[in-house]
Amino acid sequence: MKLSSANINVMVKACRKAAKNIIRDFGEIEKLQVSLKGPGDFVTASDIKAEKILIEELQKARPRFSILSEEIGQITNDKEFKWIIDPIDGTANFLHGIPHFAISLGLEHKKEIICGIIFDPIKDEMFLAEKGNGSYLNNQRLRVSSRSILKDCLIITGGPTFRSKDKDRQLSLNEYYKFSSKVMTPIRKMGSASLDMAYVAAGRCDGFWQRNLNYWDIAAGLVLVKEAGGFVTDFKGNNEYIENKTILVTNSKINEEMIEVLK
Repeated sequence: MKLSSANINVMVKACRKAAKNIIRDFGEIEKLQVSLKGPGDFVTASDIKAEKILIEELQKARPRFSILSEEIGQITNDKEFKWIIDPIDGTANFLHGIPHFAISLGLEHKKEIICGIIFDPIKDEMFLAEKGNGSYLNNQRLRVSSRSILKDCLIITGGPTFRSKDKDRQLSLNEYYKFSSKVMTPIRKMGSASLDMAYVAAGRCDGFWQRNLNYWDIAAGLVLVKEAGGFVTDFKGNNEYIENKTILVTNSKINEEMIEVLK
């Protein structure tokens, strides 16, 4: 692995330790204890266990850093440094035995993500990036794709959820329809926003858009895409994707075309 700073090493160790339990539980899906967290939003015993391991490992190495995690919420310490954690991004896939989910871990410094890891434990694919030092998949340097015509591109989205407001649901469906009429390959909906962003960084797909994602869904992917040469904006091409809860991730060459469609 070519990235080996102290922070990256801490993150890698924490992710690999948490992944051992996730892999074991994935092999015993039918035995998992599942509780209902909200309409259409499940949390598993494995999710909680993975989060606990991640937090324990990160606090052991960096006891003063703050934490924002999907399940436990906020732990406030150092105001400059914060871990952003999603222990299993793609829980529905996990619950149904679909091997497409990831641990997503970002490190924020002064409101900017400076390190990110998106780890797919089933495929043993670790996407990682550090500001100024590039993006990697295991030992291989990543670059976004070079496709420049939207019609020829592979586009990914997540679409509306059960909890989406009627307006957001209709907007998402309209956007899906418009993109479907612009590209030759059908739009993909794979169920893990962090991996969607990692796949743009790796050049496996060319663009990704989605509404109403949480910060922990996208944090690690932000630095990963940018360090691979891609663009991250809101639907209007601005940097207010967190505030507006609309995110557009591209290989940079189709950014303007995708913004035009989203208008």
